[in-house]
Amino acid sequence: MKKKILVTGGAGFLGSHLCEKLLNEGNEVFCLDNFFTGQKRNVIHLLSNPYFELIRHDITMPFFIEADEIYNLGCPASPVHYQYNAIKTIKTSVMGSVHMLGLAKRIKAKILQASTSEVYGDPEIHPQTEEYWGNVNPIGPRSCYDEGKRCAESLFMNYHTQNQVKIKIARIFNTYGPRMHPNDGRVVSNFIVQALKNEDITIYGDGSQTRSFCFVDDLIDGLIDIMNTADDIIGPLNIGNPHEFSIRYLAEKVIQLTGSQSKIIYRPLPQDDPMQRKPDISKLNQVIDWAPTTQLEEGLRKTIEYFKNI
Repeated sequence: MKKKILVTGGAGFLGSHLCEKLLNEGNEVFCLDNFFTGQKRNVIHLLSNPYFELIRHDITMPFFIEADEIYNLGCPASPVHYQYNAIKTIKTSVMGSVHMLGLAKRIKAKILQASTSEVYGDPEIHPQTEEYWGNVNPIGPRSCYDEGKRCAESLFMNYHTQNQVKIKIARIFNTYGPRMHPNDGRVVSNFIVQALKNEDITIYGDGSQTRSFCFVDDLIDGLIDIMNTADDIIGPLNIGNPHEFSIRYLAEKVIQLTGSQSKIIYRPLPQDDPMQRKPDISKLNQVIDWAPTTQLEEGLRKTIEYFKNI
């Protein structure tokens, strides 16, 4: 039987891949997006599918639809975009969650919150486990996103305990792949765009800071698996690639794969930028059989090919 599934932020980087995968699995998909960072070109190839519907809407305003499941991905997720209008970012996380949870409560739908590793802030423990409460500056330039997502998790837990809403919370770590926004300021897209233009590749700090990069296809498989777990599994669950790479290594790998003439230059590290980010996914592996299978080089090649074409 076809499930009716609502994806907020469905025309974004992750959302468009999720819509595509859910359609391929035989579901009916409602893609909701206000196109602040989402792009129609990400889902244009899905418009001919009779079971796909694209709806322009901002989740800071109430919305009603009949659905079996809701994936709440609606929120700008890169520092450039979420700091552009910080108040709007907080409203999207907080009011957007209130509206989607209220909808889930009324229509008795199961709802998954796309949370983030940013809830850990600049972590003092490594790798990060779900039990860690984080080290977040509540008034810093990143707080609109970090604290917005932390508040969203609190709303999800309270709707679950108070109103028995079926919830899932997934804390997503760095993800990359085709359909990343070319101007999102994230490290993978920045490096690839700069390398393809033979411009200097900008590293903030000395390049020793580390990230773990998960290819988008692996992440989407994991999100769907989390949604399909038993109702008593609510999370939060870390999801991402536990293999760690330095930012300098990533820059050198991108230069090598693009055959670029770019030189690496160094700039001061932005305020509250985390030095280390790596998920502990042992809790996730207790409930689903999931591990990223795409190696960094393979994923980078696919992402570089996408950026060449746009």
